[in-house]
Amino acid sequence: MIRVLVADDEPLIRAGIKMILTSADDIEVVAEAANGRDAVELALRHTVDVALLDIQMPLLDGLSALAELGRAAPGIRVLILTTFGERDNVLRALRQGGAGFLLKDTAPGELIAAVRAAAAGKAYLSPTATRHVADSLAAEPAVSRGEEARRRISALTGRERDVLALLGEGLSNADAGRRIHMSEATVKTYVSRILAKLDCENRVQAALLARDAGLSA
Repeated sequence: MIRVLVADDEPLIRAGIKMILTSADDIEVVAEAANGRDAVELALRHTVDVALLDIQMPLLDGLSALAELGRAAPGIRVLILTTFGERDNVLRALRQGGAGFLLKDTAPGELIAAVRAAAAGKAYLSPTATRHVADSLAAEPAVSRGEEARRRISALTGRERDVLALLGEGLSNADAGRRIHMSEATVKTYVSRILAKLDCENRVQAALLARDAGLSA
C-alpha cells in the first residue's frame, strides 16, 4: 500500500485529491495538512511514501517543505501541486530534487499514475507539464544555462542523447521505446546510464537539462 500525505491550504482541493487517490486500491491517504510546517511533521510521523505539496502554503511554502523533507527523510518522494501561473517555482522545485509536478486540473488517472510512479522511485513529468516547463524555459535568458547543459550532455553517446531528448518531451520508458524501436527494459537501462553520466538525481532533472541544451527528438 502506498502511503500518501496531501498538503494544500484549500480544504476542497485536499478533499478532491483524497477522493481520487483513495479510489485506487493500492493508495492510502494517511495524513492531510493545511500548511507546510504541518506537512513536514505529519510526513515524518506517518512515514509516508509520497507527499503531495502545494507550492503556496502558509507557515512554510512547498519549496521549503520539500527542502526540509529532503534533509530529514530523503526516502519520501515529493510531488509538487501547482497552477499554470507558478511555473518558475516549479522549475526550482524540480531542480531541487522533487519527484515531479502536477497541475491542479490534472485528470484523475494522471494523478494516480503520478503517485504510483513516485512511489516506485520514478520521477513524473506529464506531457502537459512538460509543455508548461518548456514555455517557461523559452521565456528565460538561457545562454549560460544552455552552454552548461550542452557541455554536460557532450559526454553522452548518440543513442543516449536520443533517449535524453525523449525524456525532455516527458515520455515514459514505454513510449520512448516505441518511438525509437527499443524495448522498455532497454530504455530503462539507458535512462539509468544517462542519470549517472549527467549526475542527475532523477529523470525530471535530466528532462530539464535536455530542454536547457535544446535537444529535440
